[in-house]
Amino acid sequence: MKRAWRFTSEAAQISRFKEMRHHLSNPKSIPPTTTAFINRRQMCTLQQPNLVLDLVSLFTVSSSSTTPDNYLKKKITNLRRELVREASDSVRVKSILDHNSEHLIRSHLIFLELLNQLNSRPSLALEVFNWRRKRNVSEFDACRNSMNAHEYSKGIKAAGRSRNVDVAVELFKEAEYNGVKITSTYNALMGAFMFNDLAERCYSLFIDMKKDPTCTPSIATYNIVISVFGRLMLIDHMEATFKEMNELQISPNILTYNYLIGGYISTWMWDDMEKVFQVLKSGPVEPNKKTYLLMIRGYAHSGNLEKMEEVYSLVRDHVNENEMELIRTMICAYCKSSDVDRMKKIEALLKLIPEEDYRPWLNVLLIKLYADEGWLEAMEKAINEAFKHGTPVTTQRIMKCIITTYFRHNSLEKLEDFVRRAAFAGWRVCQSLYHCKMVMYGSQKNLKEMQNVLQEMNNVNINCNKKTLWIMYKAYWKCDQKYMVLKILGQMFKQGYEVPNDAFLS
Repeated sequence: MKRAWRFTSEAAQISRFKEMRHHLSNPKSIPPTTTAFINRRQMCTLQQPNLVLDLVSLFTVSSSSTTPDNYLKKKITNLRRELVREASDSVRVKSILDHNSEHLIRSHLIFLELLNQLNSRPSLALEVFNWRRKRNVSEFDACRNSMNAHEYSKGIKAAGRSRNVDVAVELFKEAEYNGVKITSTYNALMGAFMFNDLAERCYSLFIDMKKDPTCTPSIATYNIVISVFGRLMLIDHMEATFKEMNELQISPNILTYNYLIGGYISTWMWDDMEKVFQVLKSGPVEPNKKTYLLMIRGYAHSGNLEKMEEVYSLVRDHVNENEMELIRTMICAYCKSSDVDRMKKIEALLKLIPEEDYRPWLNVLLIKLYADEGWLEAMEKAINEAFKHGTPVTTQRIMKCIITTYFRHNSLEKLEDFVRRAAFAGWRVCQSLYHCKMVMYGSQKNLKEMQNVLQEMNNVNINCNKKTLWIMYKAYWKCDQKYMVLKILGQMFKQGYEVPNDAFLS
């Protein structure tokens, strides 16, 4: 099916986009996006203040060991450390900024470098930005050093990352009012919407941007839109946006391809995921670390363990040190596979995960894995972890796997203890648990304990059924308890169950 997307008007696009989130409809066509709106515009260029131009020389590479660039960056790094250290005290933060106001206000480059270094602390970055934004300066400085578009972009980004969407919108409008709205300003607000899962507003702003004669969508703009569609699993629209970008002769970068791969992984489109990866391997844009991490995830989910291991070998050190979630995904892939060495590989990966980094779903998965493999000791260790963290097992299939393991190892005492703890902890209690106990007591000819299991079943509101009576019949038959055999046969007749063929042979 040809993937395409057609809207009759810009307004209709926004309306249709809102419907897509709920219905995930399959669009039919998209008109080729013309480049007319690109050709009739000129990029908005800002005139940098003379003082900033004078400072450019300070940020050029020098052959000396201590360049002005290094010196300033070191000073800014020290300032960042001091701000981070006092981040919880807004009064102290303001005092530090005031003390360094001469450099921060007079130099856009210095202020931008500080904001860049605060990327990982968006709330603090926003506080620093607002200090600069609200600080009173002399009329002379206000004319020469008013905040520029790049600073507003950083502020909008920081507001979005700190979940202050209304502040991000306010800063965007303020930049527009001050005449410093450019492409990066749009991109920053679109990114803020994307980060806060406001896909409709993000796409609506993209439509507004294409109408704005002063700004032209960039590769970053299209990357955001592609990412949004990929997250919403609207693959037709993601591909249509990629096609539009190519028609505008905007060259894709590694982020573009990574977002495409991510979109295909989210919709389990493994062939398309692989095609994009092969394009990267053979084209001018090379895969990066993020690409390899995505491909490991994709191969793990698709069960392609050979390729998963191949890519994993390329970034093994990074994954082992930093990607615990990805390691868990690989473990899950091995658990679902028939790889002859899967247990060895799983054990090796488990050693990389810190003990305190507990995940209930993984614990339950390991319980089933060890039960299937018949590893009683490892299974019990995983069961104890589940009890310790209050993780209940609610699947009858897994409970039956656990019971089978105890039965195969003839571990009646351990089974008794497990049944007691499982019932107390709210695990899925099923008849199979008690039937297994009855069979094991019967095999030991411990008929009294077998009879007591009936009371345990009654305590948890589990009634006797045909299988219960058959187990008891077999046990009493082997122990030559004729009275009890007849009693059980009577109950079978009463309940309308089938009577064993050998019941009256002797």
